[in-house]
Amino acid sequence: MTRAAQRPTTLRLVASAAAVIALATGCTSQPDVHTALTGIAPKPLPAPAGDFTAGMSEPVADPVYPAHGNPSIDVLHYGLTLGWAPQKKTLTGTAELTIRAAKPVTELSLDFAGGLAVDAATVAGLPVTVARHGDKLVLPLADPLAKGAKIVATIAYHGTPKPVAFPSHRGDAAEGIGMRATADGSAWTMQEPYGAFTWYPCSDQPGDEATYDIDLTAPPGWTGIAGGTATGTPGQYHSADPVATYLVTVAFGKYDKTTATGPHGIPLTYWTRTGTDAALLASLKQTPKRLDWLEKRFGPYPFPTAGAVVVDSDSAMETQQLLTIGAKAVTGLPPKETAQEIDHVLVHELSHHWFGDSVGPRDWRGIWLNEGFAMYSEGLYMIDTGFASHASWLAWARKADAKYRAKAGPPGNYHKDDFAAANVYFGPAVMLDEIRTAIGDKAFFALARDWVQTQRNTQQDRASFTAFVNKHTGRNLKPVIDKWLDSPTTPS
Repeated sequence: MTRAAQRPTTLRLVASAAAVIALATGCTSQPDVHTALTGIAPKPLPAPAGDFTAGMSEPVADPVYPAHGNPSIDVLHYGLTLGWAPQKKTLTGTAELTIRAAKPVTELSLDFAGGLAVDAATVAGLPVTVARHGDKLVLPLADPLAKGAKIVATIAYHGTPKPVAFPSHRGDAAEGIGMRATADGSAWTMQEPYGAFTWYPCSDQPGDEATYDIDLTAPPGWTGIAGGTATGTPGQYHSADPVATYLVTVAFGKYDKTTATGPHGIPLTYWTRTGTDAALLASLKQTPKRLDWLEKRFGPYPFPTAGAVVVDSDSAMETQQLLTIGAKAVTGLPPKETAQEIDHVLVHELSHHWFGDSVGPRDWRGIWLNEGFAMYSEGLYMIDTGFASHASWLAWARKADAKYRAKAGPPGNYHKDDFAAANVYFGPAVMLDEIRTAIGDKAFFALARDWVQTQRNTQQDRASFTAFVNKHTGRNLKPVIDKWLDSPTTPS
């Protein structure tokens, strides 16, 4: 996630025909709702291949936000068929979840916004009656599910999505998190540390990653966009690499599409709002150069595609394979400063594809693992391009760390109502700088490359990072890591 608000300057449609007929009694079948609202019949997504091993996780109860997610289950795959009706600002969806029991379970409890109506649901192909408890959706099981057993749950739903409160005091906190509809009928998502549950049923925690197939429909003149790799069928996207719920992005609006090619042939796509975003597009076209800069330091880009979609937000987000860039995050600056600001944001968010997306946190206590590396990558870029000297960057980072550490707590144990404050950005970045100074450039960049390349598509935490650093360097750097993560004041 961008620190822009804190800158000192600057499914496949899964029910079979028989199941749909069975569910239609007493409720509206989802294809009828979808077609009535959007004017377009949903397209069945291709049957997902494989056993979804890539989506296996070992989720844990989140120590910061335990009300979100369900550590008893491991969602392996999401198939989402979504339709958007701009005039009514209504989303229709069918979500198919392939679920593995992480421990024995007697019911399936999912995060799902209470304001969205459930039209029908099945478990293992059989209709079920769901229970709602606030923002929890409970689907009964005919028989208990043993640990390791797999099952498929399908939920059809509709409604107007609304964001929920952001547990933070950041400058961009007022816009909330999740999916929201705008006055012109557009819709977009921004959802860290949670908020995916505002538009599809899920286990909304970072430690439960899954593969995705997403199919989007909208009226003529409107475009549905999602992260992942385009399948070749308009509106369909596939994510073979596992994705955390907070890294999934969807946008509906009037967009122009620009394509390009990145290092060693990486397909790039930039989605800008029709008639606007010219300055943003000019900066986004620098993506190949920024990816090249990052690859030289951290190894190959970890995903098959990259790009960005512009939305009407105050922030930016490292959503997987397709950055979500908030246009309002850089408004009001002179053209030169706007370009410079976007450039820094671009490097920061792209670096997250290595640090945070490919190698993610096991729970939200580990957000410093994401933001520390991204902040340091941005700092290194600022130094390399002459925007700052190492001394001036270090002084700036230390000053910011002191301010926000006092307000939001140490990075390793921050205040839960101060999520993603600058304390988890600057302190861990300076910690990495101290490690780099101690072991030298060659050893440091070898460490960083090996961390992201050997741990790809995994969830990590403080203990595993510390063990990796010590083994890689042959030194005990735990005291350095501990002081920067635990001290109530900025270490000397």
